[in-house]
Amino acid sequence: SILNRAFYGVPDLSNAEGFHTNAIYGFLNIMFKILDEEEPEYLAVAFDVHEPTFRHNIYKEYKGTRKPMPEELREQVPVMKEVLKAMGIQTVEKPGLEADDILGTLAKRSEKEGMEVSLISGDRDLLQIASSHIKIRIPKTKGGRTEIEDYYAEDVEKRYRVNPLQFIDLKALMGDTADNIPGVPKVGEKTATELMVRFGSLEGIYEHIEEVPKKSVRESLAANRELADLSRILATIKVDSDIDFSYEDAKIRNFYTEEAYQIFLRLGFKNMLSRFEKKENENKQTEYFKTVTDFGEAEELFQRLRQLGKGERAAFEILEDGREAEDFAGMALAFGEKEIYFLKPEGFLKKEYMLDRLAEAVGNADGVQFVTFDIKNKYEYIRTDKTERLFDILIASYLLNPLKNDYEPEDIAAEYLGLTIPGKAQRFGKTSFRKAAEENEREIMEYACFLVYVEWMAAPLLMDKLVQIGMERLMTEIEMPLSYILYDMEKEGIRVKPDELRAYGEALNGRIGELEEGIHQKAGSDFNINSPKQLGEILFEKMQIPGGKKTKTGYSTAADVLDKLAPDYPIVEEILEYRGLAKLKSTYAEGLAAYIGDEDRIHSTFNQTITATGRISSTEPNLQNIPMRMELGRLIRKVFVPKDGFVFTDADYSQIELRVLAHMSGDAQLIEAYKMDEDIHRITASKVFHTPFEEVTDLQRRNAKAVNFGIVYGISSFGLSQDLSISRKEAAEYIEQYFATYPEVKKFLDKQVEDAKKNGYVTTMFGRRRPVPELSSSNFMQRSFGERVAMNSPIQGTAADIIKIAMIKVWKRLKKEGLKSKLILQVHDELLIETAENEAEKVKEILGEEMKAAADLSVTLEVDMHTGRNWYEAK
Repeated sequence: SILNRAFYGVPDLSNAEGFHTNAIYGFLNIMFKILDEEEPEYLAVAFDVHEPTFRHNIYKEYKGTRKPMPEELREQVPVMKEVLKAMGIQTVEKPGLEADDILGTLAKRSEKEGMEVSLISGDRDLLQIASSHIKIRIPKTKGGRTEIEDYYAEDVEKRYRVNPLQFIDLKALMGDTADNIPGVPKVGEKTATELMVRFGSLEGIYEHIEEVPKKSVRESLAANRELADLSRILATIKVDSDIDFSYEDAKIRNFYTEEAYQIFLRLGFKNMLSRFEKKENENKQTEYFKTVTDFGEAEELFQRLRQLGKGERAAFEILEDGREAEDFAGMALAFGEKEIYFLKPEGFLKKEYMLDRLAEAVGNADGVQFVTFDIKNKYEYIRTDKTERLFDILIASYLLNPLKNDYEPEDIAAEYLGLTIPGKAQRFGKTSFRKAAEENEREIMEYACFLVYVEWMAAPLLMDKLVQIGMERLMTEIEMPLSYILYDMEKEGIRVKPDELRAYGEALNGRIGELEEGIHQKAGSDFNINSPKQLGEILFEKMQIPGGKKTKTGYSTAADVLDKLAPDYPIVEEILEYRGLAKLKSTYAEGLAAYIGDEDRIHSTFNQTITATGRISSTEPNLQNIPMRMELGRLIRKVFVPKDGFVFTDADYSQIELRVLAHMSGDAQLIEAYKMDEDIHRITASKVFHTPFEEVTDLQRRNAKAVNFGIVYGISSFGLSQDLSISRKEAAEYIEQYFATYPEVKKFLDKQVEDAKKNGYVTTMFGRRRPVPELSSSNFMQRSFGERVAMNSPIQGTAADIIKIAMIKVWKRLKKEGLKSKLILQVHDELLIETAENEAEKVKEILGEEMKAAADLSVTLEVDMHTGRNWYEAK
């Protein structure tokens, strides 16, 4: 019952392999919480056996089979048992007995042994077991938070006005659908309680049935005596079951074993790992760690680093929280499994010396592999763009499992080396490296040495796996070179005009004020537009606008609800505009100002290991999410300007995903449509709606465009009907006609789903894998999502690969030509170059040539290019 309640109470969680873990996570949280409170001597966990018990058989005779357990919960039960076994916790189960019977029997047996007992369950039937020495603890989990209700015998009487034994009859009367107890019709908790208080028992009620005041209840009791007796049997917990049980086996020992630690890592329960102490294998490895403070010894190590030969490898790590000298806590080097060194800054062994020597070694050692974690943050130190010498275990791990976006060195150690090591947060919390080094020199040394040890050991294993599944070139020719380009883009940043940003914010304020006034006027009263509750009451109660969806907290005013109403109700249209502008104001007009640095430039962070499809994302601030639908949203681009003597050149792939679809599907009609070099949406409309090209209406073109792009994303007839405000039947016909026009597209998409079901993943043209665990879900919505992922990931992922290749080609060409112009921004299918005015034509030539040559498709890659004095003009 705890697993069941945790499954429904804890938000859906999955580990890196897509295995559902929320029930296990919730169970462990409850167990740890209670163990911390109780500090007991013994612990046992009871399980139902999934075969008929006497209650199942009775219930089946009465009302058929019980509702089956969801597959996502069922698959967690054996893993839960595996976890408990690894922790040395005794589990008890017996055919023919339910967990409640086992708990009831053990509780009463232990009470007789003179023990104080806490019985933890989500099932209130167990309140019948409560006594002065048996406490029933009922956890309630909601939104990941757990509260526990405690009941001794006196607490049961206070809450239900019956004693624990009477509670059996109370449950028999009122029933409990969750526990499959039918109860007596028309007898709820209030009536059942009044009857029990007055007559004392089920027998007493039937002996005095004529005294039951309410006619309908009296008649129901009389007609359902057999059902009442059946419910009593179902509600009664056995307390004398024949169970083999050893208190010695149940004695609490050390839960935090190495085996349990590995399972916790596998399940992704990182925040529970702090309960585990350092493991024996960790302490064993530390024998080979050495701290170096002597300048001469350090020089020998760097000399050795410089003299590494072709095919050899070394790992390096730098511990630094900031860029100032005082933020530097040291460097670690690994030359082999037993040659691991921590260079501590002391005396002549200073930060500048160490970083200079490291950069010199990496910059001049052809054929040597230098391994680290998160290379993008190391380029400033090693000062080289020769990525063929570098290997990032973070990028490699991400490629092998793109569904997990928070890989840390300790995760890689566990997954690929079977090694348990505490991570940075576990060792130091929020303490800086420098402060940690001052407080515990040994701890900082071990942490740094373990990093390079893991890097040195994991690199060949990761590379072997990449080679094995065909992603070696993706790693070496795309992702590693890209890591340097992203670093370079971050370093360059993009210039903004603070004055224009302020002016833009004022313009937004003006329009927001106008909209607020107009909305209040149309509503006939002032109210808080940002309050969904007040807004819902105004629209759907006061103004009586139809289409309101009532929820527990009021009417829904979500975008999908308001979007449908906007065309017919001007107030709704203004509310949507108000929301959009309010978001622009907070996110951009106010939000961007916080990121303006030296020379009025903003330095965004480009994330390479976040998205499952391989797309690059941007954070702090997110410059890839600049709104384009509203004119006021587009105008934010005016505040982004090039430095003096430069202009912006913007190049954007035209319909890259549709072109990728044409190539990957091999559909002759779609390929021919692109080769005609005409408006693809008008061509599709002409073919789908059987209309001459010249006679296609704007509406037909718009609908064809929605179908074109919708197909790429695996759109359903329902989704298309919502987008186009047409019936599902019409939408289904559009999709059917589209597939009849381009039959190979349908075959291609179906094959992606079929392959994903068979293999568990889909791949891009360049070999990038995207696992699709959702396809094995028992939940229809999850499976449907998985099918859409299987359809669109190869297309989106291929497009992402192509833009990455284009970035590498353009960046290298700009460098090779010795130009001052720099690639500074990537937004999905768009590249932005800060272009020296006298290099504008050359930059356009480079963009056109290199972007078109990024992939060899059966249709040409077309690029739209514009130049401007700000990003708005260039776009």
